[in-house]
Amino acid sequence: QVQLVESGGAVAHVGDSLRLSCRASGFTFDSHVAGWFRQGPGKEREGIAHMSRSDGHRFLAVSDSVADRFHVSTNDAHTTMYLHMTALKPEDAGLYLCAAMDRNVFDGEWPDPSSALVLWAEGTLVTVSQ
Repeated sequence: QVQLVESGGAVAHVGDSLRLSCRASGFTFDSHVAGWFRQGPGKEREGIAHMSRSDGHRFLAVSDSVADRFHVSTNDAHTTMYLHMTALKPEDAGLYLCAAMDRNVFDGEWPDPSSALVLWAEGTLVTVSQ
């Protein structure tokens, strides 16, 4: 079954670090582009990281808003993607979602979240308290 399963959301305090995991089932991140998105309370969904692989090379882009604190990695088998978050701030709170899309149909822009071309995980909640 093709799916993404997330874990790692938790209640954290300002300044804490968290690692979120996104495990792919039925495919690997070699064949798919992947992204991390988040949606804070009352906010629109925001893309915060994008990852793709081609010819053994990895391309990674992280939003300027978090690039100094967040980074993305995968396990050696490229079946699990991680979002490493450090120095958490209250504005980092929200629902974090990973997504994947077949790289052969990815045209450089993530389509509307409702697109059938995008596989979404259910999301994991991050709460940041003072």
